[in-house]
Amino acid sequence: MTATDATGAASATGATEVTDAATTRVRGGTGKRRIAFACHVAHEDRVPGLLALLRSLALTNPGLCEDFLVLHDGLPERALDAARRLHPRVVPRRAASRRELLTPPWPGAAADGTGGGTGGTATGTDGGPVGGAGYDTVVAFTTGMVVLGDLSDLLRLRHGIAAVPQPYALAEGDDGTRARAVRDDGLYVLQRDAADPPPATGEASAAARTPGGPRVRGEVPARPGPLVHLDARYDFLAARLYDDAPVPDHVVVLDFGEGAHRPWDAGLPGHGPAERAWRRYDMADDAFRRAFCALPGPRHPDLFAHCAAPLLATGSPPSVNMARELAAVHLERGRYEQAVEVLAPVLERAQPDQPRFHETAGTALMAVSRYDEAEAHLLLATAAPHLAPRAFARLARMAWLRGDDEAARGYAREGLDSDPTDRGCRTLYGPPPAPRGTPGDGASDRPAPVPVSAPAPVPTRERRQVPPAEQFAHVALFSTGKENAGDKVLPEAVRMCLDSDTGPDRWLSVPVHRLFDERALEQVNARRALVVGGGGLFLPDTWPNGNSAWQWNAPDDAVRRVTVPLAVFAVGYNAFDGQEYGRGRFVESLRTLVERSAFFGLRNHGSVERVRDLLPASLRDRVRWQPCPTTVTRHLVPGWTDPAERAETALVNCAYDRAGLRFGHDYGHFLAQMAAAVRALRGRVEVRYAAHLPADERFVHDLRREHGLTLPVDPLHDFGNDAIRDHYARTRLVIGMRGHATMIAFGSGTPSISLVSHPKLAYFLEDVGRPEWGVSVHDRELGAVLTERATAFLDDHDAAVADVHGRQRALWRTTAENLRELGDVLG
Repeated sequence: MTATDATGAASATGATEVTDAATTRVRGGTGKRRIAFACHVAHEDRVPGLLALLRSLALTNPGLCEDFLVLHDGLPERALDAARRLHPRVVPRRAASRRELLTPPWPGAAADGTGGGTGGTATGTDGGPVGGAGYDTVVAFTTGMVVLGDLSDLLRLRHGIAAVPQPYALAEGDDGTRARAVRDDGLYVLQRDAADPPPATGEASAAARTPGGPRVRGEVPARPGPLVHLDARYDFLAARLYDDAPVPDHVVVLDFGEGAHRPWDAGLPGHGPAERAWRRYDMADDAFRRAFCALPGPRHPDLFAHCAAPLLATGSPPSVNMARELAAVHLERGRYEQAVEVLAPVLERAQPDQPRFHETAGTALMAVSRYDEAEAHLLLATAAPHLAPRAFARLARMAWLRGDDEAARGYAREGLDSDPTDRGCRTLYGPPPAPRGTPGDGASDRPAPVPVSAPAPVPTRERRQVPPAEQFAHVALFSTGKENAGDKVLPEAVRMCLDSDTGPDRWLSVPVHRLFDERALEQVNARRALVVGGGGLFLPDTWPNGNSAWQWNAPDDAVRRVTVPLAVFAVGYNAFDGQEYGRGRFVESLRTLVERSAFFGLRNHGSVERVRDLLPASLRDRVRWQPCPTTVTRHLVPGWTDPAERAETALVNCAYDRAGLRFGHDYGHFLAQMAAAVRALRGRVEVRYAAHLPADERFVHDLRREHGLTLPVDPLHDFGNDAIRDHYARTRLVIGMRGHATMIAFGSGTPSISLVSHPKLAYFLEDVGRPEWGVSVHDRELGAVLTERATAFLDDHDAAVADVHGRQRALWRTTAENLRELGDVLG
């Protein structure tokens, strides 16, 4: 053990009920923007307008599926059910009038901050869409509107209240000035910072009103620029289209008003084209579902599933193609069992010449560990040239995880014959498996590719023969080659905690994704102990399997039959905002693991709380905090010396895996704000880009294309572990989005600012007592905030480094205390 200069122990964290509280904290920690659409339904006779609005929104903006607030004062349940049949995220809220949407407190999300979810029924107000536990942005419609075009520009708005100023009326403000007026019943885009709604100024004069037109109100005074003027196409009055004028092509929202003009009734003479535009969205439920499912291009997976499932259930026989599309949606969302259930009724009717179906079926069956069936379908998929490389890559991966290296290389070779550039097949083919050694030991800054998750080769040196009974077995993700730099450093850091020798003399590497079968169990039970960690292994959708529903591909029975001491060390619960587990299998596997473990340590308190919430009371206290060992690097690396001088550089890192979950609708905003920060910091330091993966370099390309900025790239995915640590130790500042961009920098003693797009970064900053070291990628003033905090670090760099060292010592005390306990457990 290397628990040398430690004193004291960290305090234990009591069990916490987190089903709601953790969700609120996670969302607050990442700052992810919560967006909703809303519509007030004054009377039941306005429901046809609501339903047409919902259909038009889905059919013209199929990639959007935000919460839809239905504000009402006593609608019958049948009316709400009709709305729920059209949209999976209808959230009813009681409100006496539309004015309550425009006046704080706004009727908002559920008290847990989740937005209410599908078919929510809570009532009342809680601080509303703008502030409290509610939404950050709300687009408010009326039942007289239909959507005819793209709304994405409205969702990019971040400030004030946006509305269309009306051309036919002026209103006099409190200061005597006259301004363009906006309407009480118009479209509004409301933001959390808009604490003061447009004041009610009464109706405009009769001369300022169109006959039968809406009421108007004065422009928002008080603060500079509180009203954002929208183009008229976002709230185009049907009343302007008299004498049967056609609807202009550029109209995005057509508005019939909340008055007597009801296109679902008799209509109004002289407005035929406008009413026909409305009637395009007056259709039966099944007709709407079929229209949505037939749309080309991207469709939001939740909305597609909501429409496709009823069609598939009522089809006789069910459509093979629709079953495949719905299964693909479930796979995208990590719902693997549901994907298999959707495919089951049509598996026998699928023809060999439907390769795309067989690729989806094979992928789904592989994800639930039905490997023989998956292989049969993937082989059928290889018949299509455009699918063959991907199908062969999956076949190779499946053969590898089942322990058949020869078959894995054979399938990978066939994939390369189909497409010599396919990266998945190239990685899996690689050279013959290397000797088991230190993961990412830094022998070369440009290691040769090896099979996925295989340990990296070690330098040739004199080895002593160590009996298996003196070795540790280590379950982890062993990254090599051009894979994630953080996942190279992490397994070695775990081993450093337990033994000064991190190589094959003392460690048996057990790749986490490989099936933990009888042979693996026998090898582990011949060792001294089994260590599982570190990394965010409690994650459902990377190399999914049906044995555990998290990253370790281990059946419960095999875990129960581990006879040596088992320690779970610095594992993380790595779900993103909005990402869910298939709870049944995962919870059973988790409980089995906790019961069998002699030590169960998770790398942040957020993970501790989330996992405790899934366990029975009798097991919760067995879960404790063990900081990620990369955060205490200075205490682990033998002979560590802090650099005497640092380069005049700042390293930036971004992540692009699951980009939709990270950025939502805000990627353009994020990129522009980062460009502003880079420009501001260039006067102080050289700004460079630290790529943990080749895919991370997208930021550099986008920044150059969109904002004309070029950054030099340091490809950390090509570095060895010593070089990665040294690179982070010798810079003055790190601005990182990946967890280990922050944690390796911190462990090396370098000040860092986290670009928070994942809860794990917010958890880490809470654990070290410095939440201000993070800024959300969604922050409206990201560029200015980042510049201010980075400048403060650079201005008083010595103090910032001392602060990092002090907080690192606290993490080391906790680690050392845990290692003392592990010393007793592992002998």
